[in-house]
Amino acid sequence: MYEEIQVLVHSSIRITNGMTVYFDPFHVTKEYHDADIIFVTHNHYDHYSPEDIAKVKNKNTVLVCPCSMEACLLSSGIEDDYIEMVMPGDSLEINDVKIEAVPAYNVGKAFHPQKNQWVGYIVTMNGTRYYVAGDTDINADVMQVQCDVALLPVGGTYTMTAEEAAKLAVKIQPEVAIPTHYGDIVGDPKDGERFIEALAGQVPGVLRML
Repeated sequence: MYEEIQVLVHSSIRITNGMTVYFDPFHVTKEYHDADIIFVTHNHYDHYSPEDIAKVKNKNTVLVCPCSMEACLLSSGIEDDYIEMVMPGDSLEINDVKIEAVPAYNVGKAFHPQKNQWVGYIVTMNGTRYYVAGDTDINADVMQVQCDVALLPVGGTYTMTAEEAAKLAVKIQPEVAIPTHYGDIVGDPKDGERFIEALAGQVPGVLRML
């Protein structure tokens, strides 16, 4: 089920559905060089890693990232012509891939302030809407998301806990929910299982971390 999705580690995600796209490549162990599009949610080191971008990009790869990251993009190794910068709420299309930038921010803690205008993404490929939330808590913006697949951070501390992420999944009702952002840097390796348990059958949950 949803075998086109791989959570490589932490929030590093690879989806192959007509196109091959990556989100926040990090601790990449293979030289893939197959990315059509790389999405970066924000500039924390475990989400924007130039050395890992180098392992998945090729000469035609497009990099999509928040406008607030403009100053650090020189290190990406991707030329300006292949960089698209977005603000929360923006929509665009790249090679038949429809992209929506969703606000991603904390509520009641300071790690990911709303003023930074960092994002998650809804990416539509071959009719499937994949929501990759980035580093966020439950907030008014994410509760409006409509998607088929929701990839949600569950590790707590900097993002939602497993139980909070399950509450969001139940609210937005995707066809399937997949946990991310646990087992490396932050979060226990068992947080993915806790997330599935907290869904309590109200939304199907799948573990896709390798």
